Amino acid sequence: MKRYSAFAVAREAFRFHSGWERAWRSPEPKSEYDAIIVGAGGHGLATAYYLGKNHGIKNVAVIEKGWLGGGNTGRNTTIIRSNYLQDPSAAIYEKARSLYEDLSQDLNYNIMFSPRGVIMLAQTEHEIRGYQRTAHANALQGVATEFISPQRVKELCPIISLEGPRYPVLGGLWQPRGGTARHDAVAWGYARACSDMGMDIIQKCEVTGVMSENGKVSGVRTTKGEIKCSKLGMVVAGHSGVLAEMAGFRLPIESVPLQALVSEPIKPCMDVVVMANTVHGYMSQSDKGEMVIGGGTDAYNGYTQRGSFHHIEETVRALIETFPMISRLKMLRQWGGIVDVTGDRSPILSKTPLEGCFINCGWGTGGFKAIPGSGWGMAELMAKGHSPLTEDFGLNRFREGRFIDESVAAGVAH
Repeated sequence: MKRYSAFAVAREAFRFHSGWERAWRSPEPKSEYDAIIVGAGGHGLATAYYLGKNHGIKNVAVIEKGWLGGGNTGRNTTIIRSNYLQDPSAAIYEKARSLYEDLSQDLNYNIMFSPRGVIMLAQTEHEIRGYQRTAHANALQGVATEFISPQRVKELCPIISLEGPRYPVLGGLWQPRGGTARHDAVAWGYARACSDMGMDIIQKCEVTGVMSENGKVSGVRTTKGEIKCSKLGMVVAGHSGVLAEMAGFRLPIESVPLQALVSEPIKPCMDVVVMANTVHGYMSQSDKGEMVIGGGTDAYNGYTQRGSFHHIEETVRALIETFPMISRLKMLRQWGGIVDVTGDRSPILSKTPLEGCFINCGWGTGGFKAIPGSGWGMAELMAKGHSPLTEDFGLNRFREGRFIDESVAAGVAH
C-alpha cells in the first residue's frame, strides 16, 4: 500500500490523480479464517485492526451486510469526550480519546481529529453539584477536566445566551482535549489499514446463522456461503440482539432510533462542542460551517434510520433557549441511526455462553467517541480471553447486580 503524504498529493496532481490505489480490497470470502468480525463499522474495524497490530492475528474477515461505515459510524454527531464519572467508563473512553490524538499518524489517514474542547452545561443547581463531583472523580482518574464559571463559558462560546428563560447557564464541565473527528474518515482509515495487513473486508454479505459444534463456535452462514472460524466477534450495534439469537443467547438490550440534523452552512461562529443535558440538546460547528445538532433517543423501540418532525421540534426548540441565533437557520439534512441501550446505559464487551464467541454492543448514544478504546479492549479480549479495559463490562454484571450506571451519574444517556 502506498503511503499518503503531501509529496504523494503533489506527485498525483502532476499525473492528473491517475495513480491512486483503491483504499482497500473487496475480495470474495475464503472458506476459513482465524477470526471473523461481524460488522464493518468503526468498532468492528478497530477490533480487527488491533487484532492484527497488537496480537498478530491477521487471518481475519470483517463481514458487513451493507456498506462499510454505513451504520451508526456514518450517522453520528462526531463528539469525542471521556469525562465520565464511573471508573470503568472513564478508563475506556480516555483510552479512546488518547488513541484519537495520534490516530491519523497511526493509520496514515487524516481522520480530521479536532481537540476543540467540550463543555457540558450546568443549568440547574443539581447539575452544578453533579459536574463538580465528576470533575473531582476525573482528577483521580487522570482525566483532565475542570468546572468553569458562566463567564468562562461565555468566553469559550460567545454565541451562547447565559440568561435562558427557563434554564440559565450556571457553569459547565470543561474538557479541553475533547472534540470531534470526521466519522467517515475513521472507518475508512481503519479499513485501509486492515486491508494492508491482508485482512478481508467483505461488504454486501449478510450473516444468516451462527454455526457451532459441542458448544463452541465453528463459523457463520452468510448470503455468500458458509465461512468457518475459531473466534467470532459480534459488533453490529442496533442489531446485536438479532445476531445473539442466532447464536442461542439473549441480550439485555433495547434498540431505539437516535436522530440528528445539520443546518445550512454559515460563517464560523462556534469552535467548541456544547452539550446541554437539561434541555437535552448538543451542538457543534463542522468544518463546512454546518451546525451539527443532536438530542436524545426516540421514546420507542425501532429500527428506523429516518428523521421525524418531532425531533426537530423538541431538540431545536430546547437549543434555541440557549442559542437564540439558530432560530434563523434552515435545516439542511436530517437522519437517524439505530442504537442499542442497556439498563445501566453502559456497554457490553464480553465473552458469551457460546465458547469462542464475543459480543461488543450496548454503547447507546456514545459509541463513536469510544471506537479506538473499544477496538483495543475487544481485540485483547478475543486474543487473550481477558482485558483490563473490558472486565467490568461483562454480561454477568446484570446477573450479579454490578451496574455501571452512567445514566444516573450523568442524568442523561450520553
